[in-house]
Amino acid sequence: MDIFPMIKEFKIDDLQTTIYDTNEELGQAAAAEGGRVIQDAIQARGVANIILATGNSQLTFLRALRAAKDIEWAKVNVFHMDEYINLPPNHPASFPLFLQRELLDYVKVKKFFPVQAKASEIERACHEYSAALRTHPIDLCALGIGENGHLAFNDPPFAEFNDPVWVKVIRLAEASRKQQVGEGHFKSLNEVPTHAITLTIPCLLAAKRVLAIVPEARKAEPVYKSLREPIREECPGSILRRTSHAHLFLDKESAEKI
Repeated sequence: MDIFPMIKEFKIDDLQTTIYDTNEELGQAAAAEGGRVIQDAIQARGVANIILATGNSQLTFLRALRAAKDIEWAKVNVFHMDEYINLPPNHPASFPLFLQRELLDYVKVKKFFPVQAKASEIERACHEYSAALRTHPIDLCALGIGENGHLAFNDPPFAEFNDPVWVKVIRLAEASRKQQVGEGHFKSLNEVPTHAITLTIPCLLAAKRVLAIVPEARKAEPVYKSLREPIREECPGSILRRTSHAHLFLDKESAEKI
């Protein structure tokens, strides 16, 4: 039984949805479920493979996850879902560096698979990361929903629900770039790269269990569009409603419009 008090739990189409009072409670509940998924995979196969999102909305989840006492991290392979092209690896906005700061400095994992996003090697990087993901079937994908409804960097109007590839280069929508400035990762829009490598929607949803962790008032509008408007690529997060192995975690602020 979940020890974290919820405000409400329900289904929208196939999507299990739970609302918690605070971001902190949401993060703890998501980490409890994520930890169970990881340990179940380790007990079944001796290893767990996970994909983790980055960004401010994931902080309470990651911090609760790294504090869990019963996760055998030495048996966990960690992937992440996107990275800017040609961003220096020591740049404060680097997504592998974000995971290093928020998780990997605290736990020793079996292996971390960072995206290598140098423009000179981009085609090979996409191919190799896709191959690594297919070789390590994903047990858990923890993702967010962007302010424009994106999943990873699958922005409207570029998102494809039936994308034929698992990893690709994407041109970033201006809304995504503005979000990165708003979260404090860059000082101005001109500093935000225009292109990135991203895992595609079919890749993300191929995980055995998907946790969508979406707190904060700034996510209320994309949550409403994802849950109440038609399922369409113009709002990538809406595809979660067709994903029966997904669980959406909201707090009171992100759920205020539904």
